[in-house]
Amino acid sequence: MTLRTAVRVCAVAVCCTSWAGPLAALEPTTGAAARAAAAPRPRVGLALGGGGARAAAHIGVLEVLERLRVPVDCVAGTSMGAVVAGAFAAGVAPKAMSVELARADWSDMFVDEPDWDERNFRNKRLTQRFLSGTEIGINPHGLQYRPGVLTGQKIKLFLNRLVHGDRSDREIQDLPLTLSIIATDIGNGERVVIRDGSLSKAMRASMSIPGLMAPVEYDGRLLVDGGLVDNVPIQEVRERCNADVVIAVNVGSPLLDATDVTSLFSVTAQMVGILTEQNVGHSLASLRRGDVFIKPEMGDITATDFERHGQAVQRGRDAALASAARLRALAVGELEYAAWWSRITAGRGEAPRVDQIEVAGSPQLHPQAVLRHITQELGQTLDIDRLHRDLLRAYGDAHFESADYALLPMGERHVLRVMPQPKRWGPDFFRFAAGVNSTLKPGSTYSLRAAYQKTLLNRLGGEFTATGEVGTTKALAVDVYQPLDPGQRSFIEVSARAARAAAIVFENDDKLSEYEVSSRTYGIAVGLNLGLIGQLRLGWMSQVKRYDLDIGPPVFPPGPFHTPGWFTGVDFDQMNHPSFPSKGWAASVSYFAPNDAAFTRLSAEGRAAMQAGAFVVAGRIAYTDSPHGVLPFHEAASLGGLLNLSAYATDQFLGDEVQYAQVRIERVLQRLPIGLSGDLRAGLALEAGRIGVRYTETSRAGWQDSVFLYLGGPTPVGPLYLGYARSSSGSANAYLFIGSL
Repeated sequence: MTLRTAVRVCAVAVCCTSWAGPLAALEPTTGAAARAAAAPRPRVGLALGGGGARAAAHIGVLEVLERLRVPVDCVAGTSMGAVVAGAFAAGVAPKAMSVELARADWSDMFVDEPDWDERNFRNKRLTQRFLSGTEIGINPHGLQYRPGVLTGQKIKLFLNRLVHGDRSDREIQDLPLTLSIIATDIGNGERVVIRDGSLSKAMRASMSIPGLMAPVEYDGRLLVDGGLVDNVPIQEVRERCNADVVIAVNVGSPLLDATDVTSLFSVTAQMVGILTEQNVGHSLASLRRGDVFIKPEMGDITATDFERHGQAVQRGRDAALASAARLRALAVGELEYAAWWSRITAGRGEAPRVDQIEVAGSPQLHPQAVLRHITQELGQTLDIDRLHRDLLRAYGDAHFESADYALLPMGERHVLRVMPQPKRWGPDFFRFAAGVNSTLKPGSTYSLRAAYQKTLLNRLGGEFTATGEVGTTKALAVDVYQPLDPGQRSFIEVSARAARAAAIVFENDDKLSEYEVSSRTYGIAVGLNLGLIGQLRLGWMSQVKRYDLDIGPPVFPPGPFHTPGWFTGVDFDQMNHPSFPSKGWAASVSYFAPNDAAFTRLSAEGRAAMQAGAFVVAGRIAYTDSPHGVLPFHEAASLGGLLNLSAYATDQFLGDEVQYAQVRIERVLQRLPIGLSGDLRAGLALEAGRIGVRYTETSRAGWQDSVFLYLGGPTPVGPLYLGYARSSSGSANAYLFIGSL
């Protein structure tokens, strides 16, 4: 052993982690290096199998190959094995790969939408009224359903970062290391081997779990997870580079126990596992004498345990070490290995300067509607973090199935091409929502809501929405929203709504009367979108209400009451979640002045939230008053109901000069499974409110209070609350609330 090598071995023994000791002892000997120099080394192919989160074990195997100086001539991968194989072929060192995979928030990555505060204001309001997961498309081919629960927007951007897509558009055929990626044609079940084209797109296609993630269109085919047809692509590497030796790594999952199939991701992973077991045995049967088969002992690490990344990497190291004697026979000298790795990383360079930005692939929408989100400065180095944030914002406009990019050299210049992909199941949609609010007090409600939304009426992004609702409230509504400039900064909106609902009058905590309230509302507004922060409006509206007595003594005159007038308002919403935020703020102010000037209405509200460890503290204040005159009963503000003086029935208090304050303290109990955004919480809400001029509960003067204990969290159909509230006056209420009302 040379002095230089001896020093290097000693340094590794002192500095490396606990697994480096055995590796140092297995350092290739001078004799092995000499034999490698004397005769052509065998051609080595590396096959990395799929296995979800378990595929992190491949990184541990690569670390051992790196330490033993074992070069490979080609690599093939399937599913998450394709992700590791693609990154390796792109020149990402195992250690760097491990860092990137470890810092990724996989729970967030399996939720396509950006954080709530990164979405435009209109999309926030539509999402609160309708469930995005129920979106059914309408186009010339008829009804079209979403191709998967996820489109994979965040996953694709992560893959771009992993393979250094910020430095060039990585094409498989241009990589120094021969790479094959395995996928499945969902149309005919054929095995598809991808050997050219976009690297990150091919990786994304290979890991598209059917039903969970949308297929990827690639050369006219729709591709899904390659594990369905070839989960450990041994034959591919043997044939692709005429490999003398194949190193095959199988991290496939054993089938889960029925009790462990508890989430959407685990259900789909179980389905894929059943199918892949059928082809793995056939692949392993093709191994020959001299091949190296590595099967890490993964224990109870499942395909969904992304948070156990470090453990999976260690299992891969351990398994490779067990085969170290056979791997060492494939080792080369230090200089030869360095030259091989230098060739793999050649040409990667630094992130280039962006000289031009263009939009491609969205003829139905003006390019400026996309470019308004892109904040990359021309003449500056590409800022990959900023670009990914901006693309998520563009995706959050809800027009696109994906929003990707490519960095293209044009002579001495570099063009950043933004590539939004319109939804294949659009541009028109049916949307749905449902909700139930069951309480101890009178006034339980339920709702079923459906809408027809026609988007992209023109290149400025005009929309038409017609909504119908049945349940406690019956309603029909139409809305036309038309941006006035390509960047969608200004807009005009015309709306009309007819509704019928029950209204209960309370006195001394008892139901006194019940009315059926009919209303017709129509209006027009012009407005400004204030970036992603909020919206400013100015307009005219008219409302006609009629009160028909159903039960009890008459309290209000029947009407009709016609109230036309001008309004203005500003809304800001920078919360990070619509129902269970952990940080952010929101505020709104509105003013309405009827034509007859008998009264005016001013309303203001502020909300804020912050998190400290496992606790979230949130607050809300609200105020409604009539600066001129007194609000009539048909325009009155209200208190009572869920998180609005929870101990009382919905709208139990009606009147003018309404003040309300709330403090919520929530304990995060558990983060929701992969594929769902948010967490399960136990909460305590302290509430207080008062009404100056009272039309109901006329004997309850002064401040009213409520203490509300609850469990809550987001669900696929909307927020869920289960809790009990009580006031110091003895009023009590209980809630089971789920959905959208």
